[in-house]
Amino acid sequence: MSQPTLASFLLPDGFARPGVAAVLREASLVGEAGRHVLRRVADRRVRRATPYAARALDRTADPVLLVPGFLAGDNSLAFMAAVLRQRGFRTYRSQIRANVGCTLDAAAQLETRLESIAIRRGSRVQLVGHSLGGMLARGIAVRRPDLVSGIVTMGSPMLAPGAHHGALTASVEMLVRLSRAGLPGLMSEDCVGGACARQSFDESRQPVPADVAFTAIYSKRDGIVDWRACVDPTAAAIEVTASHIGMAVDPRVVDHVAAVLALTSTASSVLEVDRGVSA
Repeated sequence: MSQPTLASFLLPDGFARPGVAAVLREASLVGEAGRHVLRRVADRRVRRATPYAARALDRTADPVLLVPGFLAGDNSLAFMAAVLRQRGFRTYRSQIRANVGCTLDAAAQLETRLESIAIRRGSRVQLVGHSLGGMLARGIAVRRPDLVSGIVTMGSPMLAPGAHHGALTASVEMLVRLSRAGLPGLMSEDCVGGACARQSFDESRQPVPADVAFTAIYSKRDGIVDWRACVDPTAAAIEVTASHIGMAVDPRVVDHVAAVLALTSTASSVLEVDRGVSA
């Protein structure tokens, strides 16, 4: 049997896979990781110099659920979670150990997780997703706007999920072959070229409700996906200078995410007051 290929609708006209050499741009991850280390060291120094009584934060912002990208797990967003907690946000893991399974199953799992957080905190939740995680977040926001106050995507090719580097395609094909061989919990042919892929893509293209804030972060240095596919016309777009993988760890990107989350929480509180609900 021939190798599985992505459905043609996942790579619409106007988008393209990054060239073979494009992945070399991901080498900037080294510098981004270096900034990550320096930021952590600086944050620890500040924390040690701050009296314990002064460390208390006002955690009134909407809770934040972080969703990892393809092949990654919650640990990939650990640095971002730590920074957000330092700035007063309550962060939650998606409970995805490795984002390699059926996207519809992952979305269902994410929705259940979202419901539990919203009930626990008594408020809507903000979603931050990296790459595939951002596409999952967008689909959930469309399906359950009652639970979501805002979404932030980072390097998520929502307009053309198939506009990714050949190395990523090879990884997808490997997962499909393993699934065909009987290994459970992995992407199947239906996930990349059948009804499952069609449903996931269609959900990701439905309009985001007006009261759900939507920010799309992208980088023209992205060596894994076509950056143009990450700029949803319905989102507020923010350009950064980072590699695709580095968006999860670069402090400059994390600063943008934190700023957006803070603004969305403020807007959400105003809306709740307007509706006669305690903020």
